[in-house]
Amino acid sequence: MNPHRPQPHGVPWIPPSETEQLLHEAALRGDSREQIRVLAGAELFIGAPRAQVDAEPDAVYWRAQQVAKGLVVRPVLTRGMLPPWQPDWVFHRITLRWAAECTWRDPRVLLAVNGGTPGELLLPATPEHRAGWLRAYGEREHGSGDRFAALRHGPLHGPLAFGLACGAHLAFGNGVPWNDVGSVYRGYTEELETLRDSWDITDRAGWREELDALLDGRNSPPEPDFALRVREELRIGRGAVPAADDWRETAAGHAQDLGAGPAAVRHVEELVRRILRYEARFRAEGLLPPDGRVRKTVAYDYGRAVNLARWGLSARFCAPPEAEQAIVHAGALARSAYGSWEEYSAGYALGRVLRFDGEEYGCFHEGNVAAHRALTEYGGSPWRNIPWR
Repeated sequence: MNPHRPQPHGVPWIPPSETEQLLHEAALRGDSREQIRVLAGAELFIGAPRAQVDAEPDAVYWRAQQVAKGLVVRPVLTRGMLPPWQPDWVFHRITLRWAAECTWRDPRVLLAVNGGTPGELLLPATPEHRAGWLRAYGEREHGSGDRFAALRHGPLHGPLAFGLACGAHLAFGNGVPWNDVGSVYRGYTEELETLRDSWDITDRAGWREELDALLDGRNSPPEPDFALRVREELRIGRGAVPAADDWRETAAGHAQDLGAGPAAVRHVEELVRRILRYEARFRAEGLLPPDGRVRKTVAYDYGRAVNLARWGLSARFCAPPEAEQAIVHAGALARSAYGSWEEYSAGYALGRVLRFDGEEYGCFHEGNVAAHRALTEYGGSPWRNIPWR
C-alpha cells in the first residue's frame, strides 16, 4: 500500500512528515527492512550551495563527510526534516534508487538519513545493501503524482492555510504537501526548469509579472467567464436558468454588439456548447451536483497563483513573506468569488479543461476528478477541516 495515496474510507493516509515517525518506529523495533521500505517511498533531498548549482545545474555533488572519528557518511534529508528556507542554500530531490546507483568507492561510508537530528538513521551502503535498496524501490508504487499529502508542522488553520488549500489541486497532482511554504516544492533545479519550460519565466521580474496576472485573473482567456456571466445575468433576469439555445444566442449577440467579428462570435457559440458538455460530464462524475453549474472559471488562475508563489519561493525568486502574502491574497480572492470549496473546485476544473483538454477527457480532466474526490471526501483534507466562510 502506498502510504501517500488516498485510501478508502476508514483507512488512514500518511503525510510525508510521518516518514520520520515511521523510520523511528522501525528503528525501535530494529527492523532494518522496514526502514529501507519507508525510504524507498520517500522523497530524499541533498543540500547544496545555490551558487554551485547555478554554475553547474546538471551536476549533483554528493560528497562524503566525516561526522566523527572514523565515521564518514553521505547525508540526505527527508522532507519533514528540511531546514528553514535560506536564499543561498538549495536542495536536489533524489530517490533511494538514485542513491543506490551512485558510485560508492569506500564500502565503509554510511548513508546518513536526517543526520544530526534526534531521528538520525545510519545505514550501511555496501554493494549488497544497495542491491537491497534497489529491490525495495522496485517493489514500491511510484506514480507521477496524485498523492494526498500534508506536513504536520505546516499551516493547518488561518488565512495562509486557506490560501494554500486553494492550491491543493496542483499540490495533489504533483504529489507534494498542500500546506508547505518552505525550502522546496520539488527541487531547486526542477523548479527552474518548470518555470522556464512551462511559463517562460527565467528571473524574478518574469515570475512577479505572471503572478500578478494570475491574481488579477488575466492569465486565462476571458471568453469562458464572459459566456458564463451572460448565463448568470439571464438567470437573474428571468428567475430561472436559460435554455441552452437562449444562452448561446444571447452570448453570441452580446459579443457581436461589443464588436466581435464573425469568427469570434462563432467561437463564443461553440464555447457555450463545450461548457454545457463539460458540465454534463462534471455532474455525471460528481464535480457538480445534479442541478449544478459553473458560474466562473477564475478559480483556475487563483489556484495556479498559489502554486506559482510556492514555485517562485523554491526557485529563490522571492522570500517567504512575499510568497505567503500572495498565497493569502489568492485565498481572499477565491473566497470572494465562490461560495464553497465544491463550487471553487468546479470552477477550477472547468477553467483547466477549457484551456488544455480539448474535450478529450484525458489527463487534465482525470486529474481534476481525482483531486476533487480526494479533497472533498477524505477526512484529512483541508477542505474538510477549513471552513469556506
